[in-house]
Amino acid sequence: MKKKGNEKIGKEREKSIAERFAEELVEEIKEDFKERQQARRPYELSWQLNMNFLAGNQYCSVAGDSLVEDEKTFEWQEKQVFNHIAPVYETRLAKLSRVRPKMTVRPFTDEDKDVNSAKLAKKILESCSEKLSVNGIIDKGTMWSEACGTVFYKIVWDKEKGVKIKSDDKVYTCGDVSVSVVPPFEIYPDSSVCADLDECKSIIHAKAYSSAEVKEIWGADVKGEELKVFSLDGGVSMGGRSYNKTAPGVTEQVKKDAVLVIERYTRPTKQNPDGELTVVAGDVLVYSGPLPYRNGTDGERDFPFVRQVSILWAGCFWGVSMIERLVPLQRAYNAVKCRKHEFLNRISMGVLAVEDGSIDTDLVDGEWLTPGKVLVYRQGANLPRLLSSGSVPDDFNLEEQRLLAEFLQVSGVSEFMRNSKTQTGLTSGVALQLLIEQDDTRLAVSAEQIRGAIKTVGQHILRLYKQFATAARLEKVVGDNGSIEVFYFSGSDISSDDVVFETENDLNETPASRKSMVMDLLNAGLLSDETGRVSPTNKVKILEMMGFGNWETAQNLNQLHVKKAERENLRGLPASDRRPDVVPLDIDNHEIHIDEHVRFVISGQAAQTGRETEEAVLKHIRLHKAMLSDLPLKTEEGA
Repeated sequence: MKKKGNEKIGKEREKSIAERFAEELVEEIKEDFKERQQARRPYELSWQLNMNFLAGNQYCSVAGDSLVEDEKTFEWQEKQVFNHIAPVYETRLAKLSRVRPKMTVRPFTDEDKDVNSAKLAKKILESCSEKLSVNGIIDKGTMWSEACGTVFYKIVWDKEKGVKIKSDDKVYTCGDVSVSVVPPFEIYPDSSVCADLDECKSIIHAKAYSSAEVKEIWGADVKGEELKVFSLDGGVSMGGRSYNKTAPGVTEQVKKDAVLVIERYTRPTKQNPDGELTVVAGDVLVYSGPLPYRNGTDGERDFPFVRQVSILWAGCFWGVSMIERLVPLQRAYNAVKCRKHEFLNRISMGVLAVEDGSIDTDLVDGEWLTPGKVLVYRQGANLPRLLSSGSVPDDFNLEEQRLLAEFLQVSGVSEFMRNSKTQTGLTSGVALQLLIEQDDTRLAVSAEQIRGAIKTVGQHILRLYKQFATAARLEKVVGDNGSIEVFYFSGSDISSDDVVFETENDLNETPASRKSMVMDLLNAGLLSDETGRVSPTNKVKILEMMGFGNWETAQNLNQLHVKKAERENLRGLPASDRRPDVVPLDIDNHEIHIDEHVRFVISGQAAQTGRETEEAVLKHIRLHKAMLSDLPLKTEEGA
């Protein structure tokens, strides 16, 4: 009995030590989060100001530690918004939406095995990009980076996704990659002076979840509370003298039944080679362990985030948005336009001068001098008259034009790009092309940031599949000529994650420019053979390059022969009762088949499956050669 009592006391003591450690860890993480939150506050206010100006709430400013609304000084004062930031923002998004480079994977070596593995990795990227709608995710991320200057992509392995398998009344999922957009409001680095994610030692991802979501994701019962979150509120009033309107504004709102989940990722060190991930939901420690993903270089564990900025800022973790540079110009433009309208109001409505006691001012107050109104004044008094307000000074018009020109200079978005209108007298095609290239030059920095983010996201996707796709998975991809290609793969089939781009400049590559380039190549004879004829293969490629895709869904015959030969390689095992020997057909293109089968033997893939397989493939090649030369094949029996 005494021994059992000592064991019970030991377990309670061990439990209490673990509980105290968890409580201390939670307090340490929450304190670290508060310090990072305070250090990031100036950047956060700048993002709020940018989003308010973009939405149309342009009478607000930063005062201390919060945003305040600028109220009217006088009742008659104009408070209108003439938003020129939104067209610049939309134009930049339209141009940057073209930056969707086609990714490919560079093989680890020049051996056929690695080359085939690189081709398979490319198909995996294409299939995953289509399945996850990566283009839409990049568009959403670019919206955030252009508004706030910075955005993040979170690439994780979701166990609840993928193919569902039902067994013994239970549903199992194989898991799949998940890519989501993380706004900058949710990311807290250990220092804002780090140049990028690689220089950060740790990073915090804080997000508000409902208590039900916390229970479903982490299995913890945490009581919800009221948390402040950012939302779009349409209660900001503005307008002129005789009318009012409201504009949406980004403000802090209270979310009920919410739980703040803090995920702190710590980079691997010599003392802790696997890094550390700690997740705190409210006041509860729901996870503490190593970093879960081997998404770094050479299989190292790293952060599951990819950063994308609009404009780089030297020595700062956060990027710069073009809106920050346009805010002073927008304030000045609104002020000029409003003062100009106030002047016009004085001219149109007028200011009535009356002699004291000559009229009853109560009769004209409010309605003032409406058309057809009878104004009665005292006999013998001076006739009431309207004071002359003159005309609108030319300085208003000159300042307005100067500000519009500054908008174009600062934003880098020209009038040709924003209005789709050429300058008067400009009719030369070469001049127009040079003008387009000049417009794209200012966007090259932002475009390169998007390309770099897409490349890194592709590397993360391949590394996660290599880590978690232990069993064979079935995927499909749209192949050449619009055909649907189904393939199997597992993580061991991925030998390289060196993602590169097939295209260099996506901004200048429009459908019209692509067709013009193809026609120039045709006229120069670069797509023809020695006889001046265009081969059937090149014809299909030309149609694809010109945007016609698969012409009337007709597949290239040569490519079909290549695929048939590849299938024969996979079946090129010795004949058995269940699998007959593969025999060439009269309709086969024997030259293509021989090349594919020879490549299969020389690369060593046939020998890896056994000597009998290699002999069967060699026998198959001899059959093709015999049918090609139209000579009888000597068999061993007839030799």
